[in-house]
Amino acid sequence: MKVLVVGASGATGSQLVAQLLLQQHSVKVIVRSPHKLPESWKNNEHLQIITASILDLSENEMRVIVNDCDAIASCLGHNLTWNGIYGQPRKLVTDATKRLCNAIKSNKLERTTKFVLMNTTGNRNRDLDERISFAQKFVIGLLRLLLPPHVDNEKAADYLRTQIGQNNKAIEWVAVRPDGLINEDQISDYKIYPSPTRSAIFNAGKVSRINVAHFMADLINDDNLWDKWKGQMPVIYSSSQDN
Repeated sequence: MKVLVVGASGATGSQLVAQLLLQQHSVKVIVRSPHKLPESWKNNEHLQIITASILDLSENEMRVIVNDCDAIASCLGHNLTWNGIYGQPRKLVTDATKRLCNAIKSNKLERTTKFVLMNTTGNRNRDLDERISFAQKFVIGLLRLLLPPHVDNEKAADYLRTQIGQNNKAIEWVAVRPDGLINEDQISDYKIYPSPTRSAIFNAGKVSRINVAHFMADLINDDNLWDKWKGQMPVIYSSSQDN
């Protein structure tokens, strides 16, 4: 398969690229600063590096980039700096998701393209009855007011749920919701649930970035796993943190 990864220079995105290459896929990445990438990537014949800001690409450039891709994965996020949180672009994840999906649809391919979005357990799946406490609702309300990246994550997932939906002939999607992200060197046991099994605010669990990348890569690689989770927002926890 050929897979496009955006956000590939980030901590989770780089792990996803590594997993996809291990599975022997051809990978494209769009990055603003290729000098930050591992040297091994630059000499890998199965990896194409496109140097650009995704929101600066023209509609035609986007169409060309996604035209031969069987799957697209977004690990985009905001840098944890003042400018990264409160500066522009405030809707990076949402706008990139919309532009990528519009490019897929405009190519009018006969096949369906998989779209995997990395999201967060702090965002509820409004297609399900995911009940949270009043205290958590209050905190989430504050996050919406004070942290633009949280709203961005919500709107990106809502776009997939409401605008792409469950029966789109061009795009099928999964929004993966990790809990608290940590760094580990090796893949470990992890569990997947349709909804959070613990409070994302008051009882958050942990999951390694490499585990999230492994699950996202398996979604792309394994059609049976994809059929199980497409159109959903699965939650991932490391096995030691799942309850």
